[in-house]
Amino acid sequence: MGIVILIVMAAGVAAMLARKLPTAFALVLLAVVIAFVSGAPLTGKESVLDTVLQEGAPTLAATMIAVLLGSWLGKLLDETGIAGTLVRKIVEFGGDRPTVVALGVLAVSALVGTVTGSAPAAMLAGIIGIPAMIAVGIPKVTAAGTILMGIAVGIPFELPIWQFFSTALELPVPTVRGFMVKLFPFALVAAVAFVLVESRRRGVEHAWSLKSPATKRRSRREHLGDAPWYALLTPVVPLALALGLEVAIIPSLLAGVLYALVTTTRPREMNKRLLRTLYGGFEIAAPPIALFIAIGILLAAVKLPGAVEALEPLVKAVSPQNAVLFVLVFTLLVPLCLYRGPLNVFGLGAGIAGVLIAAGIYPATAVLGLATSYNQVFGVADPTSTQTVWSAQYSGVTPQQVMLRTLPYVWAVALGGFCVTAATYL
Repeated sequence: MGIVILIVMAAGVAAMLARKLPTAFALVLLAVVIAFVSGAPLTGKESVLDTVLQEGAPTLAATMIAVLLGSWLGKLLDETGIAGTLVRKIVEFGGDRPTVVALGVLAVSALVGTVTGSAPAAMLAGIIGIPAMIAVGIPKVTAAGTILMGIAVGIPFELPIWQFFSTALELPVPTVRGFMVKLFPFALVAAVAFVLVESRRRGVEHAWSLKSPATKRRSRREHLGDAPWYALLTPVVPLALALGLEVAIIPSLLAGVLYALVTTTRPREMNKRLLRTLYGGFEIAAPPIALFIAIGILLAAVKLPGAVEALEPLVKAVSPQNAVLFVLVFTLLVPLCLYRGPLNVFGLGAGIAGVLIAAGIYPATAVLGLATSYNQVFGVADPTSTQTVWSAQYSGVTPQQVMLRTLPYVWAVALGGFCVTAATYL
């Protein structure tokens, strides 16, 4: 039965890679098939309808709310001009020094990455940052990679990500936060190294072109003017509350929303802006929320007793227990988190993580180390991720070019995460 489940999983990965089915739909279908293959009844206890679909769908509800609030805050950063002001100030400070400009945009991308992820984060930092970098001589591929590497620096402090791993792996938020803090230095060093190395060895390119929407966005920002200096602290507010004062994630994000609103909006305009940006946040959050519903369903399926019993001997046989082998094997498997592969935590990788924990092969903290390390790779180098596609296309290059340039750096980040995991949790 375990072999059949693995074949079903492989078929699901193939369907996602071939784009025959959207990821969320493929994961739900995969979960239902796994449940039936595992011998689950249609209804009742440990069943397809009541356990997998009914109980699985809202499993990550807290994560969905956090994603919505992060998207709402990201929308406010855009509409109020906070993100644009941050990038403009950095560009003005850097002048015609390409490396300084790139490092500044990297820092802004990291700040934005702590608030929201995926394409919205790339757009907030990149709409102004990418043309500014290219204009001062940063190569196009490096400009796109700088945005993505910056977002990756912010990922360890992205509150919705904390909530996701806490809920999916059934770990307390402080445990997730503790490992993320350990992962941050690797992401930071890799990002700075990327900018310093790639901006020098690839030469200078001053020719660039932008699509007309970018010009409209820039002129709108110029019309709005700069946001007040104290409003620029908005991305720091939720992080300071959650990391410094250990306030819960959802209240921390709400505090960021309120701070952005109060520091940028006249009282008579607050009501309209609140509703407008909230509705915009729903549009941004809808795709990841649908994905998290599907992931919850998949987690419920792989945790069924029949699935665990069938997969445990197979997974245990190929899972290294020695710390050195652990690091070596999972480092070599890094490419499997690309192209929506089986180790992508926002796909089938979530199911594999559930099996590793449910079968007792690794402690949940070790699985956390694996999943978060792979996520650092996926968030930057996967040519199918929305932030990579947007950054590459806006810079005038292909996602595959960005992948080839950034992969060595994020691979090193994953290696660092695996070493910490092996040393700490095995």
